[in-house]
Amino acid sequence: MDLNTTFLSCDWGTSSFRLRLVERETLKILAEESSKEGNAATAELWKQAGQPPEQRVVFYRAIIQKHLKKLEEAVKTTLDEVPVVISGMASSTIGMLEVPYKPLPFSTDGSDLAVKILAPTLDFKHAVLLISGVKSDDDVMRGEEVQLVGCRFEKVPEKQLFLHPGTHAKHVLVQNGQAISLKTHMTGEFFSLLSTKSILAASVEEGGKLEEGSNLTWFEKGVHDSQQANLLHNAFLVRTNDLFKKASKPENYFYLSGLLIGSECHDLLAHTPARITLAGESVLVALYGAALHALGVDKQCPVQTKTAEGVTLTGQAAVLQHHLAGLKKS
Repeated sequence: MDLNTTFLSCDWGTSSFRLRLVERETLKILAEESSKEGNAATAELWKQAGQPPEQRVVFYRAIIQKHLKKLEEAVKTTLDEVPVVISGMASSTIGMLEVPYKPLPFSTDGSDLAVKILAPTLDFKHAVLLISGVKSDDDVMRGEEVQLVGCRFEKVPEKQLFLHPGTHAKHVLVQNGQAISLKTHMTGEFFSLLSTKSILAASVEEGGKLEEGSNLTWFEKGVHDSQQANLLHNAFLVRTNDLFKKASKPENYFYLSGLLIGSECHDLLAHTPARITLAGESVLVALYGAALHALGVDKQCPVQTKTAEGVTLTGQAAVLQHHLAGLKKS
């Protein structure tokens, strides 16, 4: 293994931490560690430690170092001087070092994203490339910008859509090799609140798969109903579906999901892009793919799907390539 052709990929979100040793050319994962030490939990530990502000980066680096040692044990060699590329919430107010957002537009090859290079130290012998998020006049994202870069959008004048499902789903329009607009939809968070904290919680049940039984039928019904009436009214149908025994609780779970995802995707019928790239976790990608099919959007434009892991690694590697010279000087 040639360490000069590898990098350490750190995907550090609000609630999770993932560190991988990756080959730059093939993006093959050579070793991997993950934990629940997301930036929110780490920020709370930092507060409890009561250390001075100038020690914050050191505190966060120690988290990375702990997992680095496990990677070294796995590959049976030291990983000193292998660069670390970090994306996600580590560049936010709860992260290791706040880096200002890059204003839209930004290049889809990742060449002009906002970054901060941290030089190696005696205790942490790795240059760090910390990638920041992106902002519009009224919206923000952190982490998804790297995944967008990893989609390798064609540089064409037609508008293409990057759709990243999640707690806060992102819709980013791409044109001529530039990401030009951003919209966040709180679909995942609303679904969580409605299905666990509202009166609807007693009418739904998690656990089934989309392709099981009548789940897909009820999901598609939710998508179609979302186009016909107000969401605030439609949501109450989840309760009456249960009260009148029209749907089982697992079926209702997918009906509610269809209502929310269908509402999110409503505008795509009137403003269909030339192409949609749907990138994210497999379960959510399957749901959104089914919603776009139910709405007929996939008949109006091609829809391609990509995995969250694949676009994250591809995006990080692309940004790293643009900053290799700076890392070597650090």
